Amino acid sequence: MTKRRIFMAGAMSGLLLPSIHAQTGTNTRIRNLRVLCGFPPGGATDAVSRRVSDKLQGSYADVSLVDNRPGAAGRIAIDELKRSKPDGSTMLLTPAAVITLFPHIYEGINYKTDDFTPTSTACQVQFGFGVGPGVPSSVTDINSYLRWAKANSGAASYGSPATGSLPHILGVLLANQSRVALNHIPYKGSAPGMSDLLGGQVPAFSGLLGDWLPHIKTGKARLLATSGKERSALTPNVPTFAELGFKDLVMSEWYGFFLPKGATKETANAAADAIAKAVRQKDVIDAFAQLGLEASASTPTELGIRMKEEFRLWETTVQKLGIKIEI
Repeated sequence: MTKRRIFMAGAMSGLLLPSIHAQTGTNTRIRNLRVLCGFPPGGATDAVSRRVSDKLQGSYADVSLVDNRPGAAGRIAIDELKRSKPDGSTMLLTPAAVITLFPHIYEGINYKTDDFTPTSTACQVQFGFGVGPGVPSSVTDINSYLRWAKANSGAASYGSPATGSLPHILGVLLANQSRVALNHIPYKGSAPGMSDLLGGQVPAFSGLLGDWLPHIKTGKARLLATSGKERSALTPNVPTFAELGFKDLVMSEWYGFFLPKGATKETANAAADAIAKAVRQKDVIDAFAQLGLEASASTPTELGIRMKEEFRLWETTVQKLGIKIEI
């Protein structure tokens, strides 16, 4: 397989002054906070990083800056986190898949859940599967799409933001559970994939719910099903896969903040409290909603349990699917 190009960007660690940890009782104060983001500026992960980082400045830290380290499926940012001191001055904001799914899919990844100190989730998101003008207007739900795909096997393709992404896996699971062959077309992000969907070059797309919101409002695309346990408040008229007969096709993704391994319980709790206060503010909730994200905080313990449970779940699922990707 073609190896992914690895590149580094925005190495700002040298621009930051050394952090100062001044503790008084249970209060922890950071002079300079660095929020690592393993994806380039402009995407959902970067947007979440910046929204929360802005709120942490003046509360958790005197100065808070986002440090984008894109490449290698998030591994570059994780390697930087692992090199950082566990004093609360460096955090990583990452989608769950980077920690819970990618170690099972990507060859050459050598990190595990024990390499991170959980703090708090920031938000969660459902996925959506839908079609564009390349599919007849008679296709209005997932079952009618599958009937069309079975009758038009040569055209039964779906796009996703990337090979190995959760939207890709969603399509694989849909094909397995429906026993309808669906050809996967990977893109470098959601934007080019949605562009091809709207242009009719690819008939269907699996992506973050936020990818769909601007287009279903204009009628240019049809969202057929969402992946949550319940219907999303952002798309209340769109049924879930479970409602449509796919009981086991329930999937969502959270975005979480992590400290380096070795951070104390007090440091993790202080970070979690500050993050929770940030994501409960109305302007953050509204900004997340525009991206299809639902603000959601947790305790370090809750995030740690969820992370390890999903790590084990994806290990079993990936073994069954037999998917391996070379970075």
